[in-house]
Amino acid sequence: MFYNLSSYFDFISGMNLFRYITFRTVCALITSLLISFFLYPIFIKKSKRKQPIRLDGPKSHVENKQGTPTMGGAIIIASTIFASMLWGDVTNEYLLLILGLTFVFALLGFIDDYLKTKYKNSKGVSGRQKLAVQIITALIFSYLVEQLRTPEVAGHLTFPFLKNFTIHSSVFLILFTTFVITGSSNAVNLTDGLDGLATFPSMLVAFCLGIMCYITGHFVFANYLQLFYIPTSGELCIFCGSMIGACLGFLWYNAPPAKIFMGDTGSLAIGGALGGLSVIIKQEFALAIIGGLFVIEAVSVMLQVWYYKLTKKRIFLMAPIHHHFEKKGWSEPTVVIRFWIISIVFALIGLATLKIR
Repeated sequence: MFYNLSSYFDFISGMNLFRYITFRTVCALITSLLISFFLYPIFIKKSKRKQPIRLDGPKSHVENKQGTPTMGGAIIIASTIFASMLWGDVTNEYLLLILGLTFVFALLGFIDDYLKTKYKNSKGVSGRQKLAVQIITALIFSYLVEQLRTPEVAGHLTFPFLKNFTIHSSVFLILFTTFVITGSSNAVNLTDGLDGLATFPSMLVAFCLGIMCYITGHFVFANYLQLFYIPTSGELCIFCGSMIGACLGFLWYNAPPAKIFMGDTGSLAIGGALGGLSVIIKQEFALAIIGGLFVIEAVSVMLQVWYYKLTKKRIFLMAPIHHHFEKKGWSEPTVVIRFWIISIVFALIGLATLKIR
């Protein structure tokens, strides 16, 4: 909004700062962070409804974490959207699309969390219903994004490490990107099982995608790194900065021992947003590398289910894999910090794909 208003106040010294993406990204980060710091103490203090935590986790979780307020993700998403609208170009179609995607996924998660809270159980929205909404939303988002593409970019699927190899198929691409967004949303949701576990990697991925958004939206940088130039995609840096600030504020209160949980409201929306960002800038495979921790968590669940159905035995002591290491005797902070380190390594490898082609 400030970006759009600044053109009317060019006569005021310093107003040109609002034209710079980097300045507005930092401002958006600080804004969402301050909103989070202000709202969370109030939310935690006044939150009287307690959601039963997942019963499929270790027994210690059920005993020690019962009664901790949830739906903390609502503040993450609210502050992200507000800061993005405040500092971003509200006429930018990519920004509006990613905000819409984030809101719908957050609303789905909120309904799920609300039902769990209301009926005092861990069921909420059924898995099939949740998946159906995610797929339909991601499909619409993917289609609309493709309609905004330039002819040189539309329908192309790119690969890390390969500079001149692409697959061209609009129908396949839309189906594939729908899978990416849905998979990313559920992967972050599965990772959100320990205090702070999903939050820090989400910030890392948002940071890396923010860099990629800036590069793909800059003709010179995109051409130098042999990436597709996506006009106006640099504005998505504002969204990434807003999400990082909101997650930082949440992490302050979610750090072990957590005073509040993210809930599906936050995890589904954050995962969906990260997937949506990668789709817009055509870095879907880079997302799988940068968010490698999320991929590992999701694959561990799929392997566990598949192997158990096949042999009636388990590969891991408990899935997702972070619970496996808890069962092996690792303390929760140990699991979280070591998984954070893994996520940093994946992020560095993902950023390296920008140059290695």
